Amino acid sequence: MSRLTLYGQVAEKAADLVVREYSTSFGMATRLLAPWCRVHVRNIYALVRLADEVVDGATEEAGGDVDAARRLLDRLEEDTDEAIATGYSTNVLVHAFAATAREAGFATELTAPFFASMRTDLHRTVHDAQSLADYVYGSAEVVGLMCLKVFLLEEPAAVRAARYTELTPGARALGAAFQKVNFLRDLADDADRLGRRYFPDIDPQHLTEAEKDEILCDINDDLRIARAAIADLPAQARRAVAVAAGLFGELSCRLAATPAEQIIRTRVSVPTPVKLRVAARALRDRGTPAPHPTPTPVG
Repeated sequence: MSRLTLYGQVAEKAADLVVREYSTSFGMATRLLAPWCRVHVRNIYALVRLADEVVDGATEEAGGDVDAARRLLDRLEEDTDEAIATGYSTNVLVHAFAATAREAGFATELTAPFFASMRTDLHRTVHDAQSLADYVYGSAEVVGLMCLKVFLLEEPAAVRAARYTELTPGARALGAAFQKVNFLRDLADDADRLGRRYFPDIDPQHLTEAEKDEILCDINDDLRIARAAIADLPAQARRAVAVAAGLFGELSCRLAATPAEQIIRTRVSVPTPVKLRVAARALRDRGTPAPHPTPTPVG
């Protein structure tokens, strides 16, 4: 075994550890992917988490300020671009991500918007409709597109571009839904700890039922678009994406069942037994489009 091959395997194991430590829901869904596909998707997620940590408090806890975080993020983007070009990085998570990007066939057309959104978190605290749309595209929709590139790797080369175009709306919609659900769930923490307000014209400390319902309506529209595309995904990805959509659909339902005044005080989550039931339902349906799930009692 060559030194580079060994290093690549270590990098993949590091990315796998990041997924297991940071996200039980995402980790559960990725276990349903074909093994080769799972490695690539976890490589993508690990770099996303690495960048998130730079802007979401780790830099500050280490004694740095906004300028320090910006320098670190710039350096991370430069390292990522170079690794995609050369196939090597001394940062194991960047190395793993670059290996996936090179094989799946994406580069700055997707990574540049991602890093631009991460950079936005360092200087913008209040969003309007356009800046939110730009932010969600870069922070979440392009991640969905990166994963879609991976899912299509075993499609015939002659149809791959057309399939990517066909499935792009669903991939973007699912990424957007994930991000907006997280924004709503973390409304108070984002405002209090990070000083950010993502939803335009909404005061996180005085969220109304009407505002909550409007946000959830938008999220559910995204989820409907995403679900409609799931059946057309390659078989190696269909079940995993269905489970991920189901888990976030369940979280959306639980947020709908939670009073607005409680959302700003308590972080709503999906208990593990409910996650397992949602996953079982998605597997039973074999990844076919399903209606919006019936809310599970919150108590």
